[in-house]
Amino acid sequence: MKTAGPQRPDLARELIARAAESAAHRAKRVRNQLLAVQLGQGRHADHANTEVLRRILAEHDWPGHRLVGPDAAQAAWSIALHSNDEPDFQRAATTLLERAVQAGDALIQHWAHLHDRTLITSGRDQEYGTQLLLCADSIELCPLRAPESLDERRAGVGLQPIAVALETVRRRYSLAHGAEDTPTVVFAGAA
Repeated sequence: MKTAGPQRPDLARELIARAAESAAHRAKRVRNQLLAVQLGQGRHADHANTEVLRRILAEHDWPGHRLVGPDAAQAAWSIALHSNDEPDFQRAATTLLERAVQAGDALIQHWAHLHDRTLITSGRDQEYGTQLLLCADSIELCPLRAPESLDERRAGVGLQPIAVALETVRRRYSLAHGAEDTPTVVFAGAA
């Protein structure tokens, strides 16, 4: 999926900057380092990011590797992944991302994560075990369809076995650093 450079470096810069700012905000939120007003600002930023991505999707379909490059394609995925307040948009983004994967212009792992997130936000069981609840004293898988065949499905989309992914998340979100009291959905096995 390597290209000479993105066709739209302007979009790439915008997506990367928005996703980076959002990720920094989420990291502080997970460690309970935000005031109430900052939590509201984060929700507003997520909504603004969703609107920017909605415009890009309307004009270009999924912003894949050819259009914006791998880093910005990952940033677009992250924005879509965190558009939980817009379930219709999130489902539409999942469909466009799936088409980009089929065209060789996006990562199947990103699609699996977004697919799982749309299932969870719509109250259904996830397929690939990418969605976890980070609680004050534990990390738990969100509801999962057919857990006995989970690692097989994960392998089919290039994800590590769930035990490896869970250990990685446990290290990343070390409970010693203090998770927030309200469970937070995080994802396991990022590409």
